[in-house]
Order: sequence, then C-alpha cells, then structure tokens
Amino acid sequence: MGDHKEQPLRVGAAVRRRRRALELTLAVVAERSGLSVPFLSQVENDRARPSRSSLEKVADALRTTAVELLAAADPACSVDVVRAEDLEAAFAPRVRSLVRGHHQMHASEFTGDHDAGRELRYRNDQLMYVAEGAVEIEAEGRAYRLGRGDTLYLTGGVRHRWRATVPDTRLVVVAVAEHIEAVRDRKRP
Repeated sequence: MGDHKEQPLRVGAAVRRRRRALELTLAVVAERSGLSVPFLSQVENDRARPSRSSLEKVADALRTTAVELLAAADPACSVDVVRAEDLEAAFAPRVRSLVRGHHQMHASEFTGDHDAGRELRYRNDQLMYVAEGAVEIEAEGRAYRLGRGDTLYLTGGVRHRWRATVPDTRLVVVAVAEHIEAVRDRKRP
C-alpha cells in the first residue's frame, strides 16, 4: 500500500506524451536519437523496455532527461515510499529515482560513476548532495570538489558535468521538475 511495488515502471506513455507535446513524428525522434522507428514504436506501446543508454538518447532527442521521463512514467500520488531495495533492474545500480510520478520536483540518487564527459544543462534549479564518497563538478569554467555531506546549488541553465572521484559514491540530485516553468529569462533589457 503506497509502495507501488505491484506495477512495473512503464515509460512508453511518457515518451509518447513528450513527443506529441513537441509535435514530433517517430521518424524525427529516430533521426535525432539514432534509434529505429520500429523500436521507438515498441517503446511507446510498452512492448519494449529501453536500456538506460537508449532512454538517454530518446530523452536527448525529446529535449528532456531520462530522469524526467522516468518520473512521468508512474501515476502521481500524494504519499509514496521509495524503498532502498526498490531498484529498477534495467537502470540499476547506477541511477534510482527517489520521487515517482509527475511532480513539481524530482530527485535521483546516482551510485558510482556515470558518463563524466556528458555535459548537462537543466532548465530549472537543482541541488546536488553527496551522500557518500566524493565528486568533482565542473560548472561555469570552475571545478568544485565535494565530499560526504557537501552540497552544490546550480541555477537553471548552468552547463555542468560531474564525476565520482571515489568508488561507490552516492550523489543525490534534487531539482525543480523540467515541466515546471521555474526559470525567468535572465537577459537584461
């Protein structure tokens, strides 16, 4: 009750909603992502479950993140418990969503390293908290070294990348959801 263990994660509807909101065809998403139209159709109809890498390619093609697609995959609820052992097999052990559903914020826990060369940029603000280990975050031309218990706040739109500097590092990222317009145009008239 409240744990949502009974339903497997289905990301297809979230992919379809995002694609349609952007008024894109499957062919355009296939071209942008490097994936085939038949595979994308199977994903949207929940007949195929994308790997983490494929989901990131789809997310990039849809100008969003894999985390946001995963967050939009489950129905929203007012109270939800995400247990430590509730790891999605296709995406474990690297990333785990800490908030399920389509909410105003999302949070993810990254364990170990990830694609350190991948530059990230989110529309809205985010907070990065090192739960265990250490990371190096490059943002606005500077490198920031964070250890256990340290946090880094990034304003929406800041390009950044990060890497774990200690094995088994756990980084928690909390952000205002991408579907929320929380960032104002920062250009001065």
